[in-house]
Amino acid sequence: MRTIPITETRPDEWHVAGIVVQAHPERTDEISHFIAAIADAEIHATGPTGKLVVTLEAPTSRAIAAHLETIQKTEGVLGATLVYQRHEAAADLDKEISP
Repeated sequence: MRTIPITETRPDEWHVAGIVVQAHPERTDEISHFIAAIADAEIHATGPTGKLVVTLEAPTSRAIAAHLETIQKTEGVLGATLVYQRHEAAADLDKEISP
């Protein structure tokens, strides 16, 4: 298993995507370790049926798509679906959020 190197950057924005991954249940741990090794990927939940809830962060939408495609093509993954994607101006990431 490998990730696709992403060389394109857009320092003025940052992308966040939510995905749901369905893995073979007996390979959930293996797939979880693979996804956790992807830069700026985080697993928020896993289920006994092989379902994982994941966020990906990257400097471009192309990088998000490349990571998603890598996950989809990983042996043991039945499917990976983009549920949500958003981008923010990089300057806004340092702003404090008021209640």
